[in-house]
Formats: sequence, C-alpha cells, structure tokens
Amino acid sequence: MQEGAMKRVNRKRLTWWIILAVGITAALIIFVKERFVMNESSPTVSFVQDHMTNPNGTIATYLQDATSERADIVAGREALSESLGLWMQYAVAKNDQTLFEESYELLTTYFLMPQKYIAWKLDAKGESQVTTNALGDDFRIVGALLKAADQWKQGREAKLETASEISRTLLQSVRNKGYYVDFHDFASGHSTDTLSLVYVDLPSLQLMEKHQMVEPGTYANYEALLKKMPDDGLFYPKTFDVVHKKYTYDDTVNLIDQLIVANHLTVTDRKPDKLISFLKKEFNTRHQLPGQYKRESRTPAVSYESSSVYGLAILLAVRSGDPKWAKQLYNHMTTLRGQDSRYPGGYVFDGNTHLFDNLFPLLGETALQNSLKK
Repeated sequence: MQEGAMKRVNRKRLTWWIILAVGITAALIIFVKERFVMNESSPTVSFVQDHMTNPNGTIATYLQDATSERADIVAGREALSESLGLWMQYAVAKNDQTLFEESYELLTTYFLMPQKYIAWKLDAKGESQVTTNALGDDFRIVGALLKAADQWKQGREAKLETASEISRTLLQSVRNKGYYVDFHDFASGHSTDTLSLVYVDLPSLQLMEKHQMVEPGTYANYEALLKKMPDDGLFYPKTFDVVHKKYTYDDTVNLIDQLIVANHLTVTDRKPDKLISFLKKEFNTRHQLPGQYKRESRTPAVSYESSSVYGLAILLAVRSGDPKWAKQLYNHMTTLRGQDSRYPGGYVFDGNTHLFDNLFPLLGETALQNSLKK
C-alpha cells in the first residue's frame, strides 16, 4: 500500500515537473521571439539603401525607372519630400545620428529652395521642376529636425535654424484665411483653399509651438480642428475647405489616410476607438486589411493589401497601448516582405514597389521594437 502511494506521489510530482518545464519552455519561446523582434535589424533598411537610392543619395519613389509625363505626378526614380521626411523620422526613432545627418544634408543640398520652401518633388538628378511644397511633408520634416535637435547636441543650432526658416516660410506663404493649407505655388503666388486632414500633424505642431516656431495657440487650434471634425459613424473626412469651413468625404476611403489621421488623434482625448474596433474586427474576420473601403457599405473596394496600411496600423496599435494587436499585424505584414527573392527586405510585387510601402512598415516595425524594449 505504502509503495503504491509513493508511486502515485512520484507520478504527481513528475506531472507537475513536466507542466512546469512546458510552461518555462513556452515562456522562453515567447521571450526569445520578443527579443528577436527587439534586436533584429530590419532588412528593409538594406533594401532601401541598396535598391531605392539614387547615385546622388536621394531616395527614389519607385524601384523601376519611368519617365515623368506630368509635373504633378511622380514617376520612376524621382524623389519626394514625403520620403525624406519618413526616412528622417526613422533615423530619429532608431537613434541613428549618422543616417539623420545624411538625410539632413539631402534636405539642405537638394530639397530646400532659395526661398526656403521644400520642393515636394525632385528628378533623379536632384533638380526641382516644381515650384510648390507639400504641407504634410514640411511638418513631418520640421518635426524630425526638432526631435533631432532635442536628441543630439551635434549640429543642433543648424537644425534649429533650418526648422525655423521652413516654419517661417509656412507661416508667411502657406496659409489661407488664417489656416495652413496643402500647398503654395511660389512661382504664381497661389495658395489652395484645401487642408487635407492627414496634414494636420499634431505631434509636429506641438514641437513647433514648444520651440516657438508657430504663433502661440496654433497647436490648440489644430487640435480643436481634429477633435471637432465630424465622422460618418466610422470614417473621417478627407479635407477641410478653409474658405467655406466645410469638410468633405471621399466615397472610396483610403485606409492610409484614415490611419494617419487616427495616429494624429492619439495625442488628443478624442481616441480613434471606432476605427480601431472596425479594423480589428476586419482583420480577425478577413485575416487581412484591404487597402480601400466603400464608405457607405463599409465593404472592401479593392482586393489588394498595402504594407503601408499595416505599418501605420502597427504605429496606431503601439500608440494605443495594444502590443498584442501590434504583434499580430507585424507578423502578417512581414509575410508580404521579401516575396521577390531579388529584393530581400523589400515589399516588392510584380517587380516594383513604392517607397512609402517600405518606409511606413519600417516606422511601424521600429515603434514596435522600441515599445518592447521598455
């Protein structure tokens, strides 16, 4: 009897040891996976440097070259101020001062015009054929300059001066009826009546006000603009008409636009909860997020996926304190990466890619890595 009882006790102990061992192993696997995500140097960086960089150092918009047929449409190896701003944001987030300095030199050498505005597009040789800026790109670049100035002592005064010059130009020229607007034509003197809501970059405006580069109260005004904007029960408007004070919706909703606005809203007390709930439900049901939706029916307008959508959704998940969803999105996003074996690390399909479909994923990935280190 005693021997049987001892065997039962030993079996129980063995069972508990097995359970404990399995639990520790599972915990270690999770830990290792998280460490891998935290420590991994993204192959997307090498892809951008090896395949998307022009001989002069500017970053090409498309992998494949093509001839630009219209000045207002980007093509081939032309470079955008949008790309420069995203690359600068990545350098700051990654704490890569060398990369930021290289980007800063591109800004001052090629993009910054004598009138102290940033040309929104350059040809592959680094020459500007346009006379307009793009407000959202300007805010992104100024915000990155100010973060860099706060982050690193080297070259701080020069970056502050450049940020101040650009901000002064925006204040003097890129406004209409007291509002910042999408663009100003520095040749004709014309400013548009439209403010795209994706351009209301609250984090950058907050930094600009902190460094006294906008009028006092500017941040509060644009925070109120986003907080008070209507929605259709789910989706945000596309633009604000500064003359007639009217918001406009698109019938087909681009998730990239929605996610940029949602990311900007996270710094306010108007949280993008409805959009987040919808996207999580869509992702759980469809196991993907289509790039566009029909606004009225809330159904996909396209079948394709956009890696930019996942990058921006990861940023939103991190900023909303939802690491579980961020990791799910990351795991899915990286299945789209490196599908073309000629371009490891790139989000390349049918032999081509748009640069922002690599930079937004890189920003999302970096934000997740940084959040897991805390």
